[in-house]
Amino acid sequence: MKNQIILRTKNFALDCWKFCFKVPKSREYNAFVNQLIRSSSSVGANYRASQRAKSTADFINKLKIVEEEADESVYWLEIFEEVSPQYEEEVIKLKKEGTELLAIIVASINTAKRNQKKNNIRS
Repeated sequence: MKNQIILRTKNFALDCWKFCFKVPKSREYNAFVNQLIRSSSSVGANYRASQRAKSTADFINKLKIVEEEADESVYWLEIFEEVSPQYEEEVIKLKKEGTELLAIIVASINTAKRNQKKNNIRS
């Protein structure tokens, strides 16, 4: 499962980049493109970093960053959906993947917190 999430987060960044490559170059679009590329690539980079966490608390903190970046990516995709209806089909697919990744990360955070509490009670 872990390797699957690493691959999915990497592919999410690449798919967002491929989408952004198609978007017309303009001052207005460039601001949104830069934000989406930054946040979507941060999802995968920070998820990978979470796999090298030094402790459960560090793992949770790194996953919280992934959660924020995934949510931000979905936000920018929602913006593209509003301002560029010609890309609706592609944006909907990207939003679906971003939302699924977000749900997986939130579930992982909740599981890690529960396990952390169990371990603290046993100590």
